[in-house]
Amino acid sequence: MKTTKLILVFSFLLTIISCSKEDNGNAISSEDAKVSAKIDAMNDDVSSIVEEQETNTYSNSTNGKVTDLAQSELTNCATITRVPAFGTPPTIGQTVTKTIDFGTSCTLNSGNVVSGRIIITFVYQPEATSHTITYSFDNFIHNGIAFNGDKIFTRTMITTTSNPNPHPQVTMTMDMTATVPNVGIYHRVGTRVREIIEGFGTEILTDNIYKITGNWVTTTPSGANQTSTITTPLNVKMSCLVVNKPLIVSGIITIIRNATTATLDFGNGDCDNLAVFTVNGNSYNIIIGN
Repeated sequence: MKTTKLILVFSFLLTIISCSKEDNGNAISSEDAKVSAKIDAMNDDVSSIVEEQETNTYSNSTNGKVTDLAQSELTNCATITRVPAFGTPPTIGQTVTKTIDFGTSCTLNSGNVVSGRIIITFVYQPEATSHTITYSFDNFIHNGIAFNGDKIFTRTMITTTSNPNPHPQVTMTMDMTATVPNVGIYHRVGTRVREIIEGFGTEILTDNIYKITGNWVTTTPSGANQTSTITTPLNVKMSCLVVNKPLIVSGIITIIRNATTATLDFGNGDCDNLAVFTVNGNSYNIIIGN
C-alpha cells in the first residue's frame, strides 16, 4: 500500500512539473511583450532612417545626411558613405548603395542608442512612383538588442479617401532575428505598412505623423510561435524626436499564442517610453525606449 501511494505521489509531482514546463513555454510573458515593443521601436527608427536616406538621394546628391533635429533622425555620430561617391550624381537606372555607420555607440534623435551599420541598396529612379529598397544589418545593435536579417522596403505614392493628394506608403517585408542578452533569440516574419498621414511635403521631419498596420509571427526563445496583429493602427509622431522619446505614441497590438490573447497598448498620443501589456486581466507597464 505504501509503495502504491508513493508511486501515485511521484506521478502527481511529475504531472505538476510537466504542466509547469508546458505553461512556461506557452504563456505570453511580459518579457516577450517588452521585446516585441523594442523591436517595433527599432523598426520605426530604421524605417525613418532608410526612407530619409533614399529620398535625400534625389534632392541632394553631394551630402550624406542632414543632422538638423527638425529634418532627420540621425545625429553627428553617424557617418554615411555611398556608391557612387558623394559629389558624383547617380544616373537613372544606376544601383545606389548607402552605408550608415553608427560606430560603437551613437544616440539617435529619438534617444535610442545604436551601433554597427545599416546597408541600403536601391535603383536610382527619381521620377518613379514606386521604389524598392533592400537593407541589411551589419553588427547592428539597437538599445542592447542585436538585429540580423534582410528586409525589403517598398515606397509607393498613393491616394486615399481621407487624403486624395499623392503621399507615400511604405510596405516593409520582415524576416529578422533579435538577440536579447541573457534571454535568447526572437525570430519575426511578417509585414508592416507605414503611411504618412500628416506633414508630407513640408520638408520638416518633425511634423510628420504616420499610421502603421500589419501582422507578423514571432518565434520566441522557448520555440513557441505567437501571432501579432495591429488591431488599432499605431501612430508615430516624429515630433517626439524633440524630446528624445520613442516615436510610437498610440495604437494596440493584439498577440495570440495558443489559447491566450494579450494586448500591447502604446498609449493616448503622448511622447513617452511606456506601453501597457495586458494578459489574463492583469496589466503591466512596459518600458520601450532606451
